[in-house]
Amino acid sequence: MSLLNEEFNTEQKSGHQTCAWALKHELERDYHDKEWGIPVYDDQVLFEFITLEGAQAGLSWITILKKREGYRAAFENYDLQKLARLNEEEVPRIIESFDVVKHKGKIASVYNNARAAIELQKEFGSLSNALWQFVDGKPIINQWEDMSQVPASTDESKQMSKFLKKRGFKFVGETICYAFMQAMGMVNDHMVDCPKR
Repeated sequence: MSLLNEEFNTEQKSGHQTCAWALKHELERDYHDKEWGIPVYDDQVLFEFITLEGAQAGLSWITILKKREGYRAAFENYDLQKLARLNEEEVPRIIESFDVVKHKGKIASVYNNARAAIELQKEFGSLSNALWQFVDGKPIINQWEDMSQVPASTDESKQMSKFLKKRGFKFVGETICYAFMQAMGMVNDHMVDCPKR
């Protein structure tokens, strides 16, 4: 989730400063408390978030969270083998039949990215190995006291973006890659006083 487009302050809760963006909506709270920033190594979940972070570009994260089940239904629960066999001809059906962001390019990118992800699995043994290499296989634990300290991108996200684009991925700019890294726990960007840190 890109926090750049989200108001991010801190609010006192249970003696700790908690990430205020997560207090606006129950879905955001649940996502923050149970998923955001927790390291993920599962290829299927990693691919789900490549898809969701790309879909979020230009939109609020709550919009994507509300459509998350629609994405799972539309995209075969992120089964890479099934997705790789499909192509852009599926886009009109997806737009008409599922609750997803109605952007043809973003929808078509899922099929393209699935094929590219399979190639990475072949080359690196897993999508996880290919992506976690940018943080040497372990999370970067940041010490942010204020959201203004959190960068939009980092050298690692720039390297990841360049790597993925070179291998044919779409909607993987450096800011999207940083949001992906935050979501998948490659970086821990909870504020230092957040109880979920």
